[in-house]
Amino acid sequence: MLIVSGAARAEEGTIKIGILHSLSGTMAISETTLKDAMLMLIDEQNKKGGVLGHKLEAVVVDPASNWPLFAEKARDLLGKDKVAAVFGCWTSVSRKSVLPVFKELDGLLFYPVQYEGQESERNVFYTGAAPNQQAIPAVDYLMSQEGVKRWVLAGTDYVYPQTTNKILQAYLQSKGVAKDDIMVNYTPFGQSDWQTIVSDIKKFGSAGKKTAVISTINGDANVPFYKELANQGIKAEDIPVVAFSVGEEELAGLDTGPLVGHLTAWNYFQSVDTPANAQFIKTWRAFTKNDKRVTNDPMEAHYIGFNMWVKAVEKAGTTDPDAVIDAIVGVSVPNLSGSYSTMMPNHHITKPVLIGEIQADGQMQTVWQSSGLLVGDEWSDYLPDSKDLIADWRKPLSCGNFNVATGKCGGQGTN
Repeated sequence: MLIVSGAARAEEGTIKIGILHSLSGTMAISETTLKDAMLMLIDEQNKKGGVLGHKLEAVVVDPASNWPLFAEKARDLLGKDKVAAVFGCWTSVSRKSVLPVFKELDGLLFYPVQYEGQESERNVFYTGAAPNQQAIPAVDYLMSQEGVKRWVLAGTDYVYPQTTNKILQAYLQSKGVAKDDIMVNYTPFGQSDWQTIVSDIKKFGSAGKKTAVISTINGDANVPFYKELANQGIKAEDIPVVAFSVGEEELAGLDTGPLVGHLTAWNYFQSVDTPANAQFIKTWRAFTKNDKRVTNDPMEAHYIGFNMWVKAVEKAGTTDPDAVIDAIVGVSVPNLSGSYSTMMPNHHITKPVLIGEIQADGQMQTVWQSSGLLVGDEWSDYLPDSKDLIADWRKPLSCGNFNVATGKCGGQGTN
């Protein structure tokens, strides 16, 4: 007999799915599309008969780029709406805001965006890239292919850029890069005046060594940043920028001419040439009734995570969170690049890594791709506090930060 958790049922017998993405504020430029993508995925699943014989019902909320409001909305979704799972958040500060709620109420969060690592929670499934699946391969590419010797680490002033850059600084120094050849700069969300900062970058890059910018700038601040690079005549061949938070959706609102040749590092591009991706794009444009709508990496992460949740629920025979957590490890589903992504015991997934060059039409031309899929590394090997930590949510270990040197769980366990 198939059982659907009572907490996940609406009176009419639907299974509710929470969508927790900013539809207003500075992050709406990136997150609104993810809400639309989830509505499409739910619609497509309902056409297949739903899950466990029940239709899915989307519950959409707007946390409005307000980090404390994310926690309030998450509590409403889990406590009042009784959703079976939540797909949402973009910034790490929004994810960190909701973590206590998901632990307290034993909810499931599928988080679709690249992030800084240094975390593995029982109630969270990280379907975006960890640093070893994006940031470090990007640095390796610039070192080996572009001969970069000086590094500007430019980010928005919050946990994801700060922690990612801490890892990258340690990694660069392990490769022999001097501290004087690393410049770090942080700006607030929504930063609009980039004249002085870009001037500083230009000066830093004039020391006779090949210089590149590693950008962890998030949200709508990217628009004036790239415009100012063009205003000051900084071209990709002079100081290339590789961005971790700029994809096809963000570029759709820009004059891409000055950006041509700059780089992005993701795990999926719309330009990936596979039958699965062609069908995904076709379905997306039909659903949105817009032949110009683009796809991007976090959309693919939701596609993977949603299909993993469906498969785990069917495997468990219930939407009960504890049963789904036990069932989902080892689940493999197709990604859009022509291979299969797998949920690992650390609640991160396997992904290919792609470096893309921005084209005049706002698409990416892949200039480098990993030879296979990489397992997301939740705890960085390059920071002393985390090099001995692993996560494994399978019983009997059930721990998110097990220290292999001491043989002890550091407190993120269920035991």
